[in-house]
Amino acid sequence: MRYHTELLPDPLPAEPLIIAGRWLEEAYKAAQQPNPNAMVVASVDADGQPSARVVLCKDIVPTPGYLVFYTNYQSRKGRQLTQQPRAAVVMHWDALHRQVRIEGPVVKTPEADSDKYFASRAWQSRLGAWASQQSEPIGSRADLQAAVVAAAKRFGTPVPDAPVDSLSPNLDGPARSAGAQEVVVPRPPNWGGFRIWAESVELWVEGEARIHDRARWTRTLKKKADGTFDTGPWTSTRLQP
Repeated sequence: MRYHTELLPDPLPAEPLIIAGRWLEEAYKAAQQPNPNAMVVASVDADGQPSARVVLCKDIVPTPGYLVFYTNYQSRKGRQLTQQPRAAVVMHWDALHRQVRIEGPVVKTPEADSDKYFASRAWQSRLGAWASQQSEPIGSRADLQAAVVAAAKRFGTPVPDAPVDSLSPNLDGPARSAGAQEVVVPRPPNWGGFRIWAESVELWVEGEARIHDRARWTRTLKKKADGTFDTGPWTSTRLQP
């Protein structure tokens, strides 16, 4: 069997996030895993205790250089990233023999961006964002389902996964037949996006005999009043595997 022989460009390119964005696009096209945009996000609490979880990367913006994901701001990760606004992320495509690591400061996305993305989600997901107080304890699965039913009643939608004859009595006409697609479920105020600004980027490709190809880029960031950053030039170096 012929071994994977990809190498990073030589000399190393000036903009590593262009490569990271291309890799993500190629992972989508390869369709070799259910969620090619899955990434691990690590954060710390006020005591320095780390935690990590898998989220979905919704965008890589090479210039000026950040990536985006969405969550409940009152979840454990949301609280940690608000209190200690730095994160480390990993995206790994095992079948493509590639990995990306990014570290840097975190800011909330503009509300207009969060509104636009939230409106693009399936109505069931929008309803769930209202029903779930993410990361908070709950007495039982039945209590959670009751919260979903209450949210459906509030916004006049069907209960997700319920039979047609159990549609909310508040739903009629085109919205009823369209499965609540015409019903507006606004974004909860505690739900939105985070931008992780890349202060360092590491690209890795698998090599034969574990002699992988690996490089790291770093730059300085200076936060501005509008929540964006002035960015310095990238400095790159190859790393031993």
